[in-house]
Amino acid sequence: MSATLHATPEPVTEEAVEGLPPGFGTGIMGSIAFWIAVVFALFQLWVAAYGTLPSQVVRAMHVGFLLLLGMGLVGNLIAKNRIGQIYFWTLGVLGFATGVYNWVFYEDIIQRTGFLTTADFVVGTALIVLVFIGARRLMGWPLAIIAGIFLAYCFLGQHLPAPFIHRGYDFAQIIEHFSFGTEGIYGTPVYVSSAYIFIFVVFAAFLERAGMLNLFNDFALGLVGGVRGGPAQVAILSSALMGTISGSGVANVVASGQFTIPLMKRFGFRSSFAGGVEATASMGGQIMPPVMGAVAFIMAETLNVPYAAVVQAAILPAVLYFGVVFWMVYLEAGRAGLKGLAKAELPNPWQAVREQWPLILPLAALVYLLFAGYTPIFAGTMGLALVTVLILGTPLAAMIGPIAFRVVFWVALGLASAAFLELGVNFLALVIGVLVLACAVFKGTRPTLGIIRDALAQGARNALPVGIACAIVGIVIGTLTLTGIASTFIGAIIAIGENNLFLSLVLTMLTCLVLGMGIPTIPNYIITSSLAGPALMELGVPLLVSHMFVFYFGIMADLTPPVALACFAAAPIAKSSGLKISLQAIRLAAAGFVIPFMAVYTPALMLQDGGPIADAYGYPVEVIFIFAKACLGIGLWGVAVVGYFLRPAQMWERLLAFAAGVSLIVALPMTDEIGFALAALFVLQHWLRARRATPRTA
Repeated sequence: MSATLHATPEPVTEEAVEGLPPGFGTGIMGSIAFWIAVVFALFQLWVAAYGTLPSQVVRAMHVGFLLLLGMGLVGNLIAKNRIGQIYFWTLGVLGFATGVYNWVFYEDIIQRTGFLTTADFVVGTALIVLVFIGARRLMGWPLAIIAGIFLAYCFLGQHLPAPFIHRGYDFAQIIEHFSFGTEGIYGTPVYVSSAYIFIFVVFAAFLERAGMLNLFNDFALGLVGGVRGGPAQVAILSSALMGTISGSGVANVVASGQFTIPLMKRFGFRSSFAGGVEATASMGGQIMPPVMGAVAFIMAETLNVPYAAVVQAAILPAVLYFGVVFWMVYLEAGRAGLKGLAKAELPNPWQAVREQWPLILPLAALVYLLFAGYTPIFAGTMGLALVTVLILGTPLAAMIGPIAFRVVFWVALGLASAAFLELGVNFLALVIGVLVLACAVFKGTRPTLGIIRDALAQGARNALPVGIACAIVGIVIGTLTLTGIASTFIGAIIAIGENNLFLSLVLTMLTCLVLGMGIPTIPNYIITSSLAGPALMELGVPLLVSHMFVFYFGIMADLTPPVALACFAAAPIAKSSGLKISLQAIRLAAAGFVIPFMAVYTPALMLQDGGPIADAYGYPVEVIFIFAKACLGIGLWGVAVVGYFLRPAQMWERLLAFAAGVSLIVALPMTDEIGFALAALFVLQHWLRARRATPRTA
């Protein structure tokens, strides 16, 4: 392995939290914010490794740290004067105090449930106000406004007409419901953020510091750089690979886009198209196993299914999603006459893997643990620990002269690290402690400790938008459980779907897209799945498929105008407007919009229950047939959208390809046969026309 970890690595691109510039600020307050982030990360890792605190205390401290760090960064990076800085830091300290209050008086609060004291009401009210302020500052107005409407409904819903009226709730009951217990702010989303998501965000930060992004870029460039439209294909593959560890669309855009977007522009792609490719591919990282996005962990917890079951359902849709983007870029490059990069300019992808293969080991261990039945908490913690061992061990190994001794060192370190499955977390913590001590002793290895420290701080900072979103969306979920308004929405969807399931699906899709105009994927999924998930299940849609349907369109919402977060993140890199990038992204992902609908009508596409084909020929045959049909259908849609196949397609050919794609996608009698016939007709006549148009050589 190369000694890239021996010295301080190249600067890592930081994800700019919405409303916050990168960094922690300057001066003493910047240092304080930095070390708060480090302590936050260490606290969460200690809880994940040992789990000795009650769940509600962990949730309260998680929100307290989020408010302290988030408000502190707002004070450091946004406040225009000293008074503003003091104001935001005061809010942060008060937010942290609400977590400490829940820790200190945990047993007392439980014992006096329903009879809270004045101090409880003050702390509870302050928590709600501070969460709203934090969400508004870190996530913008839309999410805070939506949550505010739900909270206002709790107070005022008794004055509304039917069917929205409820019986009314007094101030004390509302404060207790939202600020204490596990139905409001400290509900399932915050639990998942504190238990799963934070660990994986830090895991991604460690891998990025270790050089994984460079490995992904080199591998993608060498593997697909020579294909037609090579630079754009590199962007797609590297974003897909990056999605396996980060699970954040905006983070993917910022990290991968710094390399891929300029490369695409130099090669001849338009600025808006280059940004659209990166945004579309990066958003797909949230459905790319094994880590996927934070939503996958929330989904597993909400449905009470193993995380591996969610990953299994996402595999084929993820392949189809990225297959669509690859295909659309391939067609667009053909239409524009763009070839691939010259082979001489490309790195050897397997050489990059051979030189940096140890970076893959923690990710491989993570995948193994997730699919071996271990909890995501355990798998994420152990994966993070193994990355730490790798980072700390690399400079120490570089100091060993003879290569044989170096091999012995790595073998011994690998065996010691793998022993955690038998000897437990304490042994692995001891291994890390010894490595930290060794790096501290030798002068040349001390910078490695800085890498660990910086990765902890950056991981905590990257977790801010996810954590705050989970906290504020607890207001929405708490309103649904307190008032029962969800049953009204569910009843309306069921009433529509009794006559037309497709119309119910379209309404659910539009709900996701409209919500996604202002809020990120996580709260979008939580809100919409809470409302539409049970309704779709009543209409016969498998529960996991209905939640994946909502998840999928929550991702698509970040590509749709007017507020396409991923596209606007790509805009400054591409030097094009976010709206133009969004229009290109929608065009690239157009065929992908049909994948969730296909999964509803043929659940085998998500490896769920089989249908008539499975009964007649076996389940594997149905899965292969449905997958192949989906590939052909969305491929034809791509031709219809781009207007190019072997050569530019005429309008009637595009209409024919579109009709063939629709026939293959809808699940009605005889439509498959019609679709295959139309597809064969299109391919045959287009091939003949292209052959006639090609000049013959002597």
